[in-house]
Amino acid sequence: MDLDGQVFVVDTKGLYWVRFCVSRVASNIERPHGLKYSLTLHGPGGVRLIGFDNAHPIRQSSRPGGKSLGPVDHMHRMETVRVYRFKDAATLIEDFWTEVDKFLKQRGVL
Repeated sequence: MDLDGQVFVVDTKGLYWVRFCVSRVASNIERPHGLKYSLTLHGPGGVRLIGFDNAHPIRQSSRPGGKSLGPVDHMHRMETVRVYRFKDAATLIEDFWTEVDKFLKQRGVL
C-alpha cells in the first residue's frame, strides 16, 4: 500500500519509468487477496510495455463475443496478456521487477 501513486525513473535518460497503483478492496471471487493493483513499466512516449494488474478479466478471444476469464490477475507484455498467479504482495513486486529487468536488458537499456 505504501507504493500507491509512486513513480520511479528506471534509466539514466529518463525515458523508462514504472508506476504503482494499489488499493485495498473487499475480498471477492475476482480479488480474493483484497487488493486492486496496477504495476506498469512505460517507455518513450508513455507507452505501457509491461503491466501486472487485476483491473479487468482476461478475454479468451479478441473476436466479438469472446468470453472473459476470472479471476482477473494477469500480466501484459507489449500486446500479449497472460494469467498471473497471485501469491502475495511481496511476490507480486518481485515478479514485476524481474520482468522489468529482463525487458530492459533485452532492449539494451540496462
